[in-house]
Amino acid sequence: MKKFLSVTLIGLFLLSVSGMSLAQTEGKVGFVDLSKAFDEYQKTKDFDRELEKKGDAKQAQRENLVKEIRKMREEIELMNDKAREKKEQDIEAKIKVLQEFDQDAKAMLTKERDDMVRDILKEMNDVIQEYGENNGYSIILNDRVLLYGNAALDLSGEIIKILNNRYNKK
Repeated sequence: MKKFLSVTLIGLFLLSVSGMSLAQTEGKVGFVDLSKAFDEYQKTKDFDRELEKKGDAKQAQRENLVKEIRKMREEIELMNDKAREKKEQDIEAKIKVLQEFDQDAKAMLTKERDDMVRDILKEMNDVIQEYGENNGYSIILNDRVLLYGNAALDLSGEIIKILNNRYNKK
């Protein structure tokens, strides 16, 4: 019985030592907070400002259409029945134009945002992959899949720095 216990303990010890050396040869593990990296990437900030300007321009165009409709409604008060009927048709047509404008503007801005987000995420993925390969990482995870991550394994700051340096050089 003592011999069996000794052999078992020696076997467990050897297994744990070989497991530790195997883990060391497998490489490093890290994680990236993709939301933080996305938000702190200067390209994202610049794009958000650009998209906001485009949204403001669309809003100004929309307000002009609304003013035209209001003016037409004010004019209708002073008209006879026949002219009023024609003006109401014009107002309805203008309201349709406004609705189409709203839909088109929203679709255009949404598509532009989606395209840019896709491009930025691809760029981030490429940088993370390159960083992992160049620095001997076996695995770099998205922080959203982690239940716990030691702060020493957080590569977010490094990735953000690389992204911003490359963006500023362009």
